[in-house]
Amino acid sequence: VQLAESGGGSVQSGGSLRLSCALSGGKFSLYIMGWHRQTPGKQRELVADMTSVGRTNYGDSVTGRFTISRDNAKNTVYLQMNSLKNEDTAVYYCNARGGVFPYVEVWGQGTLVTVSS
Repeated sequence: VQLAESGGGSVQSGGSLRLSCALSGGKFSLYIMGWHRQTPGKQRELVADMTSVGRTNYGDSVTGRFTISRDNAKNTVYLQMNSLKNEDTAVYYCNARGGVFPYVEVWGQGTLVTVSS
């Protein structure tokens, strides 16, 4: 299973970005798809994740500003990020966990999001 992220970049505070992550090599509907982020010196933290039936989970710092969605027909998960703040600057990683037993956890290569004033 492989994950390919896109959509990172630079944006001003208050702006928006959308990240995309395409899964290949596996059955998309068997995976919980998510986004995590990491800044230097800090642990990777959950941003949001979503089951194949639409159950979502968000990190406290992004609730109300970010929205995760998935298109099972396109094997793609999205992260719509609105009202971006400087502290959202991080490398964002796509994550897939599940599949067919024995379950696996797969990470994308990461995409940098930079928010500036």
